[in-house]
Amino acid sequence: MAVQIIADSASDLSQTFFDDYHIEMVSLNVQLDDNNYQDGKTISANTVYQAMREGKAPKTSQPSPQTFKQVFETYAKKNQPCLYLAFSSELSGTYQSAVIAKQELEDQYPDWDLQIIDTKGASLGYGLVVLRAAQLAQQGSSLQEIVDISSYHAEHMEHIFTVDDLEYLYRGGRVSKTAAFVGTLLKIKPLLHVEDGKLVPLEKIRGAKKVLKRMVTIMEERGQDFKNQTIGISHGDNEQVAHQLADLIKETVGAEHIHIEMVGSAIGAHAGPGTIALFFLNSPHK
Repeated sequence: MAVQIIADSASDLSQTFFDDYHIEMVSLNVQLDDNNYQDGKTISANTVYQAMREGKAPKTSQPSPQTFKQVFETYAKKNQPCLYLAFSSELSGTYQSAVIAKQELEDQYPDWDLQIIDTKGASLGYGLVVLRAAQLAQQGSSLQEIVDISSYHAEHMEHIFTVDDLEYLYRGGRVSKTAAFVGTLLKIKPLLHVEDGKLVPLEKIRGAKKVLKRMVTIMEERGQDFKNQTIGISHGDNEQVAHQLADLIKETVGAEHIHIEMVGSAIGAHAGPGTIALFFLNSPHK
C-alpha cells in the first residue's frame, strides 16, 4: 500500500499540488473579525492581506490534537502507512498537536505505522520538502526511504526572506517597537533566515532593489547545484517582485526550475503583505 503524505497548510502549496499528489492537508486556524477560518479552505490569503492593509490584526492557532486524530484515524483503520511532515515546532504548536494525536491512537492501532517529522521549515521551504515526499510516495518508495530523503531535504533547506513592513514582525514579537519604527522611517529592509526552526535576523538592507540582489548573493554563497533542484519563492501578494527575483536567479545561477506561490493566510498573518521569501537546498540533494 502506498504511503500517505500528510501536511499542514503552512506549507503554502497550492490546492492543485495537494490534489495532484493526493496529499492530505490539515489547516491551521485564522481568526479575523471575530470569525474563525481554516487556512487554505475557508479563507483566502488575499482576504487576510487586505485586512492587514486596513489595519486589522488577524491571529492564528494550531490545529487541535482532536483534528489530527480524526485525520490520522482514517488511515489507521486501513493500516495505511503515513508520513506527517510538520510546520516548524519553533513557530507553531502544530507538531506537538500531531504527536499527542499519535500517542492517543497507538494503543488502539498498535500495528499502524505513522512517522512524524518536524521539518523546522515554513512556507514553501517546508512545502518543497512535502512535495519531494509526495513525489517519492507516488513512485512507490517505502516509508523509511521517504522519511530518510525528506529528513535530508528538511535539514538542508535554506530560508531567506524579507518583509515589506517591520510593523507586522513587531506585532508577532520578532522585532522591537523601536526597530520597527526606525526601520520603516529609514526604509530599511530586514533580511531574515531560519535557523533550527526559528526566525533569525540576518542583515539590514537600505532600499528594496538591493534586497533582491543580496538574496541571490546569499543563495550563491550557501547553495549549489541550482540547475538540478527546484527553487521556491513565496510572496505576500507581491507576485511582480517574486517574478523579478525569479528572473534574477535564472540570470545569475542558471536555475531552471523555480516554483512561485503566495504565502498563505496562516504565515501571511504574521509576515504581512509584501513579503518575499526564497528557498533552496544548500547541499547536493537526493
